[in-house]
Amino acid sequence: MVTEWIVTEIDGRIASISADYGHFAEIAAKVAQLPPKSVGAVSTRKITTEELAALAGTVKWEEFRLFGTKFQLRVWKQLFDLEPRLYSYSELAALCDNPLGVRSVAHAVAINPVAYLIPCHLIIPKESLDKAREIRATAQSTLFKGSDLYLLDSIDVGEYAYGSETKRELIKIHLKH
Repeated sequence: MVTEWIVTEIDGRIASISADYGHFAEIAAKVAQLPPKSVGAVSTRKITTEELAALAGTVKWEEFRLFGTKFQLRVWKQLFDLEPRLYSYSELAALCDNPLGVRSVAHAVAINPVAYLIPCHLIIPKESLDKAREIRATAQSTLFKGSDLYLLDSIDVGEYAYGSETKRELIKIHLKH
């Protein structure tokens, strides 16, 4: 699992959070296309996963400086506003008022520049979500009744830029808060 994250900020607003400097290079290229007077400072800092989770509890949408199309920004805003639970790509597409645009929504999710704070890790394949819901429903009739019985280790959580193990861990952290 990723233990350190690189936060890139433009004028004190979060532009990306990544496990490497790849996003920083992308942000720098986009900043280079802006008028020089429109950007004061670009900086990076490293934070731990625990610090990232704490930041998620306080950050507001207005504290981001994101580069994307209007559609991508709409998907990212919808992700940011999600209640903390698992969703399928088709559910997210419907929430974005684009139920037929599952692939477009999935692409926007995949290129989310702000790991964890915009919780793309909460989006999993529909088949896996159905299985998790089935397991949870079955658990309700047993001694285990808890909501933690997603059995994340046994379902396919889908692709993630930093690997499925990191995605599983981020889901667990996110659903605890």
